[in-house]
Amino acid sequence: GTVYFERVAPLLRALDEAGDVMHPEATARGLLRVTAPGDLGRVLMERVTRQFLPLHRGLKLEVSLTDRHVNLIREGFDIAVRAGDAVDSELNGRLLARLPLVLAASPAYLAAHGAPADKAALAHHDHVRYMLDGKPFPVRFADGSQLSPQGVFDADSGVATRIAALGGLGIVQMLRFAIQDDIDASRLVPVLPGLAPPMVPVHALHPFGRH
Repeated sequence: GTVYFERVAPLLRALDEAGDVMHPEATARGLLRVTAPGDLGRVLMERVTRQFLPLHRGLKLEVSLTDRHVNLIREGFDIAVRAGDAVDSELNGRLLARLPLVLAASPAYLAAHGAPADKAALAHHDHVRYMLDGKPFPVRFADGSQLSPQGVFDADSGVATRIAALGGLGIVQMLRFAIQDDIDASRLVPVLPGLAPPMVPVHALHPFGRH
């Protein structure tokens, strides 16, 4: 039944889109189900609720903020906003932005352990690691190299890794915008700031036609 549904769902959606051409392009209506990571969703939701929805009164938005990569067709979502390379060949994607990563640690951790002077020293520090699909996300650099250090705290949530880093457990790598307020308030301090940060693509993915 699931296989049959996954085959016919795009065809049914195509019929809906054929009817959409009879309406003005600026008209958005109906239910739109969106999934996004917690950190991205936290930033996006203010503009969605204050700017986007007031322009489209006929649209109902249902949002799931989770770092888990949901199956859009099987779980009935229309759009996924995801950070990282888009590898699902069954989904259509649009690049929204490229955002920088940053390595950071709390002042308490750096006072106790010192700041790493280079990549080699970074491997010997405690790390707070982000888990994606059950695997720790490696520390990446703009030159294409990467490091897979041992973690003292692993979580599949950006919220959890931020809290662990603030608590002094170790060095964390996160999208810079997610912890910029902590950096500005000196609750977290960038580590190896002389290295150019890698950029992470952010895509909007959807499983149906290009509309």
